[in-house]
Amino acid sequence: MKKEAEIPFGDSLQSASVAAMLLALTRTIHDEEEAKRMVLAMGHKFVVTEVGGKTATNGFQDQVNRAVIGAGLNAGVIQKLPNEIHALVHATEEAQKGILVNVATSSSLALKIAIVRKEHWIAVAIFGQSALHYMTNHERAGLGVMHI
Repeated sequence: MKKEAEIPFGDSLQSASVAAMLLALTRTIHDEEEAKRMVLAMGHKFVVTEVGGKTATNGFQDQVNRAVIGAGLNAGVIQKLPNEIHALVHATEEAQKGILVNVATSSSLALKIAIVRKEHWIAVAIFGQSALHYMTNHERAGLGVMHI
């Protein structure tokens, strides 16, 4: 009998962070579904979304924030309360620092974003690629965690 895999971190902060990175780093639908089963079994609330675009457009960071807030609300990871939206936005801003630092102003980005909540902690992990040209891809990752 196959034993269910578990994420080996016990406290809420660590397990939410690891779960978010795990979900964001999956590359296939099969791997994402397997990771979702693991995260769900741990009692976490979560959602995965994707965002893409050009950094040259002034609204790229706003586009990411809108996608994250919408996904978080629609999936029930957060409620429409100021403190919960505030924590999600700040975690997203922290995660974006790992993605957008040293990115050329005209780069194309393709990002996978995972939001995981465990009790009063919310983690946002972003993983993806940036490129000025299709032959110059760079993989990037960022993580932000906030207390709600």
